[in-house]
Amino acid sequence: MSSAEFAEWQAYDRLEPFGPWRADLNAGIVASTIANVNRGKNRKAYAPKDFMPDWDPPDAPPKDLHGRLSTAIAAAEKNKRKIQKERA
Repeated sequence: MSSAEFAEWQAYDRLEPFGPWRADLNAGIVASTIANVNRGKNRKAYAPKDFMPDWDPPDAPPKDLHGRLSTAIAAAEKNKRKIQKERA
């Protein structure tokens, strides 16, 4: 996958979230509905987020992703130069 295609998928995910975050939201909606039907009269209503894990927001990249990618790219470039030097 090219970097351009990866960027397109990231942009699409920001517009139409898919994957684990979306599944957690769907489960949170069902769980909050069941909890709200069965809660007491004087209890505050539950929201879907009350039943979702506390992950990073879908529009924020995972923590330290840039650093991990930079390290991997640097290692690949170093390996590439080493191979080219050995072949010369």
